[in-house]
Amino acid sequence: MIHPLTTKLKGTGVAVVTPFKKNSSIDFNAFEKIIDHLIAGEIEYLVVMGTTGESPTLSKEEKKTLIEFSVEKVRSRVPLVIGIGGNSTSDVVLNIHATQFKGVDAILSVSPYYNKPQQTGLYEHFKTIAEASPVPVILYNVPGRTGSNMQAETTIRLATNNTNIIGIKEASGNFDQIFRILKSKPDNFLVISGDDGITLPLLAAGIDGLISVAANAYPREISEMVRAGLRGDFQKAREIHFQLFDFMNAMFMDGSPGGIKAALEIKQFCFNILRLPLVSVNKDTYNLIKKVTDQIEKL
Repeated sequence: MIHPLTTKLKGTGVAVVTPFKKNSSIDFNAFEKIIDHLIAGEIEYLVVMGTTGESPTLSKEEKKTLIEFSVEKVRSRVPLVIGIGGNSTSDVVLNIHATQFKGVDAILSVSPYYNKPQQTGLYEHFKTIAEASPVPVILYNVPGRTGSNMQAETTIRLATNNTNIIGIKEASGNFDQIFRILKSKPDNFLVISGDDGITLPLLAAGIDGLISVAANAYPREISEMVRAGLRGDFQKAREIHFQLFDFMNAMFMDGSPGGIKAALEIKQFCFNILRLPLVSVNKDTYNLIKKVTDQIEKL
């Protein structure tokens, strides 16, 4: 049985930044402005409180408020996905039970970090989360941040045996692994790129879309690129990819979400402020981001 949400999540999701004021509190006015900008840019869905949203630096009360605010401002115009993950399975389950899911369509749950579980541990972790969650679960594999990789066989096993797990954000950068998932996954399971820069070739291989960082700044362009790839128009997809190629690379030169917050300040959406231990990009990177942003604006 195909979950109806899988159709809605084909295309471009945006890993939304959490903007901060100069006193480091959440800037809700800027957050609303960004939400409206993204929806006007015709993205398919929003992901809040993910890595790009600096979720490790948000308090439980801030997360609760951010979910409520997101639901209120999105107004069901697009699906809303929230990040709920961690490296303690019981804590993740407790957070799920404490969350108000009205207006929330799915959760994105990052693979456990730091404690480096075995593949069996990863399977049991996500199986437990899927059983606890009242909304569908999207797995998030990002070994560059977590310190451990969820292998293709584990992903396929989770996809096959758990109906409440509907997809994976694959940010391993490992083409062989992603191809193995695409080859053996159930038909109703979404494979979503977690890397802006390699989404174009992955679209040719048959992925279902992208959860993008760069789309915070350029939602219309990124979503058009992904839709073009999904319908097989790779001439159009390539054209947009190379228009944004330098920008996508600059985004990650000095850490994320520092790069995209610099771009959003340049485009006057929010302050270029991050919470420690993250800091803003260095001056040379900022100037490069401004240069490539100015070039895109002239196209």
